[in-house]
Amino acid sequence: MADPFAIADIRGALASRAFPSLVVWNRLEGRPRTHDFDRALAVEVRDALWMLTRQWQLGEFHGDDAGSPVTVQMQVDRQPLARVKRGDGPVEPIDDSAPLETIVERRPVSLTRENVVRSLDLRLLMGRQWLRMVADIGPYDRDFIAAYPIELPDPARPDHAAICAHLDSWQTFAAVAGRRMDGWRLFEHLRTGRPYDGIVGIDPADHASLDARAAEFQAWVRALIVTAEDFRDDAWTPDRLEYRFECAAAAPDGERVFTADEYRGGALDWYALDEDQSRRVLTDDPGPTPSAPVVIRQATLPVQVAFQGMPSTRWWEFEDGRTNFGQVRPDTTDLAKLLLIEFGLVYANDWFVVPCTLPAGSVATVRGLVVTNVFGERLWIEPVDRGADASWSRFSIFTTTRQHARGGTGDPSLLLLPTVPAVQEGPVLEEVLLVRDEIANMVWGIERTVSLATGVPLPGATAGRETLAWHRRLLDARLAQNPADRRVVPPSAPVRYRVMTSVPEEWIPFVPTHVPGDTREIQLQRGAMPRILDGDPDAPAKVRPQSALLRPGLDVSPRQPYFVHEEEVPRAGVRLTLSFQRARWRDGRVVVWLGARKEPGRGESSSGLAFDTLVDQPSA
Repeated sequence: MADPFAIADIRGALASRAFPSLVVWNRLEGRPRTHDFDRALAVEVRDALWMLTRQWQLGEFHGDDAGSPVTVQMQVDRQPLARVKRGDGPVEPIDDSAPLETIVERRPVSLTRENVVRSLDLRLLMGRQWLRMVADIGPYDRDFIAAYPIELPDPARPDHAAICAHLDSWQTFAAVAGRRMDGWRLFEHLRTGRPYDGIVGIDPADHASLDARAAEFQAWVRALIVTAEDFRDDAWTPDRLEYRFECAAAAPDGERVFTADEYRGGALDWYALDEDQSRRVLTDDPGPTPSAPVVIRQATLPVQVAFQGMPSTRWWEFEDGRTNFGQVRPDTTDLAKLLLIEFGLVYANDWFVVPCTLPAGSVATVRGLVVTNVFGERLWIEPVDRGADASWSRFSIFTTTRQHARGGTGDPSLLLLPTVPAVQEGPVLEEVLLVRDEIANMVWGIERTVSLATGVPLPGATAGRETLAWHRRLLDARLAQNPADRRVVPPSAPVRYRVMTSVPEEWIPFVPTHVPGDTREIQLQRGAMPRILDGDPDAPAKVRPQSALLRPGLDVSPRQPYFVHEEEVPRAGVRLTLSFQRARWRDGRVVVWLGARKEPGRGESSSGLAFDTLVDQPSA
């Protein structure tokens, strides 16, 4: 009679899971008679035979047939990344003069908003650069400052609140108004004119030299910043609060398309992209001519992996005691710590490194290795993750996730992006928290940090209080000149009905609205709170956000609504920041760009917004 528990084909049974079983254990270990191993591990000096016996007991004389590698020959196929597509913009070749972070993350710098000067620091920088460039042509400093001056804002104009409401901003503008040159105004004029247009004191003999310097100045400005006027395609998706871009590498049958739909900024690497198997070209155009991969063949010497605290393979060799894996006390269910200790203590000398230099910005595929060991044996080793793509037992690491996979074997390619190893981040210029307010049944965009017109960050709460106080001062001055304009509602009852309370000016509401064509799904639409001033005879003005992260659609004509997908703001909220990034590229050149970053929030919040309340009237 056949044994029902005997499995003839164990490999097939494991692959098909023909005999599922449930095994539960916490930890399997031997139980020693004592916990003190000091005597057993002590290296006591007796005689030569005793030493040899101790080595034999510890298995130092035990040998196996595992030979160490001596030489390794490898073959690697490489295809360079050729094209990139930011958001809904056109397909462009990847510019090798800048890292991919700059191409993807860059955001436009706003130098004007609602006809009000912004980024005064950059305007002054451009003005100083121009005067430095023309200093050897002639003494024209005063002429250019008079033609393109920094203008003093009018404190009586409500639309100049972004400057006049903040004391530091107002003092900075007052200090440089009429004394320094506005380089951005000159740059805008150079789009259609000459640098000497309208300036009487310039010698006509210097016109040719000034035209040459103007071309150099325009190239310098465009290399320094990306302005909103020159910004055409943007990878930032406002309704998703994330970056979205695609890149492609040539392949024998078209292109390999890699897409990043949810890149949050901050650290761009291979895991931010997935390969789209349903597309063979980046766009509908024919694309580049399919090309064969570049084949790299090299022979090298493997190097044994060494790390701090690695145990020595010889018993009579002193070890570095700064890292002691024996002092790690893992719990019985702490599998990650147990695996780390097992790797460090058991398989320490079984790992070798085979170096292979590959250019950044390419897709590399290791076809195989020819390993020659100390016994002269030659072994052909293929990538371990070449199994079936849908197999549950397939092992894969450092490989790109495949979308819409067509089946077959997995792809062991390595995606090497043209990125920088380190990025320096400047101070946060804008910080926005998107939080849920279940009491008010809406989402709030809280401007924690805003950027002033001078380019200096300021806490959003301080900016909101100063802006509200400045509008109140303007109203008081107006009512002092025309007392009849004051709107006074005489009390007629001991209580007053209040339709809605107010919130700080840095709180921007997002109200739920229906998605077009759907009666169940909702999205979040940016709203506006009214600025209510006691005694104001005019209708309350709408409070607009000061941060560029919450202003999509406000700086275009006509203005457009702004929607955010409801699932992008979880219960924990979202934190958005905007700051300058600085890095050094492979040629030694420094690149600077303005980038955004998305991070998890800090939970729910309450605005205190209330509707339909009764408030006591002060007694006369």
